[in-house]
Amino acid sequence: MSVTPPETRQAPTLPRGADPAPAIWSRNFRLYFTARSSGLLGDAMLPVAVSAGLLSAGHPLGTVGLATACLLAPFAGLVLVGGVLADRFTARRLMIAADLTNLATRVLLAVLFFRGVDQLWLLYALLALAGTAAAMFQPGAASTVPLVSRDVQGANGVLRVSEAVTALLGPALAGLLAGAAATGWVMVLAATTYGLSAVCLLTLRLGPVPAPPPGDSLWRNLATGWHEFRSRSWMWGVIVIFMAFSLLSFGPLLPLAAGLVVPEHGATVYGLLNCAFGAGTVLGGLVAIRVKPLRPLAGGAVALLAFPLPQFALALDLPAAALAAAQLAAGAGITFWGVMWATSVQTQVPGEVLNRIHAYEVAGSVCMAPVGAALAGPAADRFGPHSVLAGGGAVALLVVAALLLSPPIRGLRRVPDRKASAMARS
Repeated sequence: MSVTPPETRQAPTLPRGADPAPAIWSRNFRLYFTARSSGLLGDAMLPVAVSAGLLSAGHPLGTVGLATACLLAPFAGLVLVGGVLADRFTARRLMIAADLTNLATRVLLAVLFFRGVDQLWLLYALLALAGTAAAMFQPGAASTVPLVSRDVQGANGVLRVSEAVTALLGPALAGLLAGAAATGWVMVLAATTYGLSAVCLLTLRLGPVPAPPPGDSLWRNLATGWHEFRSRSWMWGVIVIFMAFSLLSFGPLLPLAAGLVVPEHGATVYGLLNCAFGAGTVLGGLVAIRVKPLRPLAGGAVALLAFPLPQFALALDLPAAALAAAQLAAGAGITFWGVMWATSVQTQVPGEVLNRIHAYEVAGSVCMAPVGAALAGPAADRFGPHSVLAGGGAVALLVVAALLLSPPIRGLRRVPDRKASAMARS
């Protein structure tokens, strides 16, 4: 007899005439919204706090790059495993375990920064553990939404706004606290956010479903997802292009930007610049709600033209106000692309394989970012940080050209809303 886990993947149906819960703001959704928002706030603070804390303590740019790589690499390498484990042990249990792991790592990071970060190996290990927890949490973050709200699209819109707001507030809080007090206090605050998230997830009331078929194995699930992924040329084409983008443009940007801005303008300005990027993501999300290109990936690629603006601004040593404007535009552009990409995946892929394909596309999108972050320091030492940033901006422009010149990517058409809804129910 199979075991019945306490989560389900489809919203329960109500008897005819029953009084349904609110379409979005049900008790379960309020709890999930609180959990997701608090966890996202903790996530958003970490990269800025670590970069500012290390540079303020006198560590070189190469250390910042390695720290960023230790955070990103486990996520890229383990998100596929997280997707399968969420099926086996239920998404909520895995997400709670990830929150508790994040709570523990932030407490230990607080102690480490209060003591002065005299053991870099311990810092790298804790960041790798935080990246692993993120990989375990991510698969359930999307699949839980249909379980807690009848209006799935509306709920996703609310969560997108929350993500943008936390991306706006998190770096600003981290920069202000790290500049005025110490990075250790940022970690204390982050630990509190993960504790709140775990409590909210624990109190969710979700219905039961049958366990996965006993014949399904880890490798069979991964193989089926891989077959579906590689059968779509537009999808793997985007991922291949973004691997180059992550390695040569996106990956080196964070450590190099921190290395130039913090010594010149201070940790507070660095946090506010990241705040401007967060404001841009809000703007990009609002635009994406109303603008629906007939060819979404082509429209998203055009929006990506804004991404290299901060790289060129940093390379030219423009003032902080110009950097903030560039960050605002870049945030809007990358968010609009992200919405177009997510919409294409969700509407073009059958529901029964969507989670596995999502894991593959997430892993492929970020796998080269930690490599780029780790190489940022050596590349800056060899060619100079300004030259590396300018080169990264040029690569971003070539990425846009590659997306627009690929017929399967450029020609992919938007699925009508009615058809998309039918596919989501399948």
